[in-house]
Amino acid sequence: MAEYFVYILSNKSRMLYVGVTSNLERRVFEHRMKLVPGFTERYGLAQLVYYESTGEVTSAISREKEIKGWVRRKKVALIHSFNPEWKDLSLEWNSPNPDTLRFAQGDKKVLRVTGRSAQGDREECSG
Repeated sequence: MAEYFVYILSNKSRMLYVGVTSNLERRVFEHRMKLVPGFTERYGLAQLVYYESTGEVTSAISREKEIKGWVRRKKVALIHSFNPEWKDLSLEWNSPNPDTLRFAQGDKKVLRVTGRSAQGDREECSG
């Protein structure tokens, strides 16, 4: 069964970005390596501070839209309830899978041209 993730990235200034993906490890790596042009690249949002998963892509997209519609205070409360110290949750992972790295690096040209990964992940910002 497929798994889909809604996630929130932040930076030292605690700016927020809400996204959705089918491969959280790869997507965080893409943001961290600045392979995705746009808001996260421009403002250095690469710290994974929140995520949740579901088995339904439509549920993940709906949840992403719901969270994006919230005021900042509510997003911060969600992060705080899950991760009170705002730690980068991806630092707990092992090194990325070599196939993930090759895939992300190989798609760099596609990402630069279209702003989307080959998996169709959505790139939008949230404040």
